[in-house]
Amino acid sequence: MIKWAGWIITLCGTGHTVGALTLEKAGRYAGTWFSGGLWSEDFADMSPAGSAYWLSLASFGIPLILVGLTVLWLDRRGITPPAFIGWTLAGWTVVDAVVLPFTPWPIFVVACALLLIGIRRAHRAHPAPKGRAATGVNSPQ
Repeated sequence: MIKWAGWIITLCGTGHTVGALTLEKAGRYAGTWFSGGLWSEDFADMSPAGSAYWLSLASFGIPLILVGLTVLWLDRRGITPPAFIGWTLAGWTVVDAVVLPFTPWPIFVVACALLLIGIRRAHRAHPAPKGRAATGVNSPQ
């Protein structure tokens, strides 16, 4: 479940970023972005180049890729991801669903559910040690 969640998160972040750069044609403004054309950008009245930048490279797409790859990296090493990753993504998904209901937020609901269920199952199968060992303090010899 954790692996599936990691792949869904990674693919959604990649799809958003690549889709914005290609299908939405945000990449055509790259010359403006890298020549300093956005340095005096007015956020209250964005130019098409500024909007394209925030839709693509400055969007949450790249951080989603990193979160998804981190979940996959942890899973490959047998490390259960912390539950706060799933809960934070779930909270963000709820906000996204309320603000923009016609986005792919249902896909993130699936990813969050898979991640949180996988984390819960992993904790049940391998509960954390209690006491001093759980804090990382070595027991006296």
